[in-house]
Amino acid sequence: MSKRDKIIYWVATLWLSLGMVSTGIVQIIKMKEEVTMFDRLGYPAYLLIMLGVWKIFGVVAVLIPRFPLVKEWAYAGFFFAMSGAVFSHLAVGDPLKELFGPMLLIILTIVSWYFRPADRRLTYLNSPSIN
Repeated sequence: MSKRDKIIYWVATLWLSLGMVSTGIVQIIKMKEEVTMFDRLGYPAYLLIMLGVWKIFGVVAVLIPRFPLVKEWAYAGFFFAMSGAVFSHLAVGDPLKELFGPMLLIILTIVSWYFRPADRRLTYLNSPSIN
């Protein structure tokens, strides 16, 4: 892995982690603005805690060494959660500025996933061939 790729990976991963932890905390503590937004989107408030906890666990999974399968699940969870946020905001007719946060987190998820080092990727060397 080149030095440039490592820098891209760590910058994207740290910004992604910061975004997920900060929104996760806001959701866990059920900040008034977050509860209001969730209500406007048509979701029950109890989902806030679940999403917040999953985001924090996902950040831990992405940052710790090893466990590449868990990392894949975390990246997928980030992608699905943020793409769901984008579609939810579009469905209720929110202004496009509401899409900035989730879209940025989707981009950071993709960049972090794409540039992750080899030791953080799944390997298929011992898997049986599919005929």
